[in-house]
Amino acid sequence: MTREQYILATQQNSFPRTEHPQFYPVGIYGWRKRCLYFFVLLLLVTMIVNLAMTIWILKVMNFTVDGMGNLRVTKKGIRLEGISEFLLPLYVKEIHSRKDSPLVLQSDRNVTVNARNHMGQLTGQLTVGADAVEAQCKRFEVRASDSGRVLFSADEDEIVIGADRLKVTG
Repeated sequence: MTREQYILATQQNSFPRTEHPQFYPVGIYGWRKRCLYFFVLLLLVTMIVNLAMTIWILKVMNFTVDGMGNLRVTKKGIRLEGISEFLLPLYVKEIHSRKDSPLVLQSDRNVTVNARNHMGQLTGQLTVGADAVEAQCKRFEVRASDSGRVLFSADEDEIVIGADRLKVTG
């Protein structure tokens, strides 16, 4: 660009322009606007389906503030009411039944109760199977339910039968 062209281009013209100034619209128009609306609508539908599925899962699994289904979280631990099935081994510190109903454990093979010391070593084991009841421990005792007297005890050294009357047949 020469100096004269620069001066002419930068000088203000005193005569008014005859052409109309062009206004360019600001925003999104045409197919871009339709795509944006489509994606917003798709997001809204996804959010509604997600919320509906979450509410359905909460309803089906019976979630409450206290716990889930028959499982309740209490200050003393977890309380399980009703019949439940465990697919993997269950590790607990204590198991209690209600005072008016017995505690029933069922298995298609056997029920094994392990006792461990503070180091995790196995100190006793009671296995109830289809054919036999096996106990592996240092000392095994059978006590009377009313008085707590030892009716039978066995360890490596001796076997003691402490009944008042002993009846052996055969």
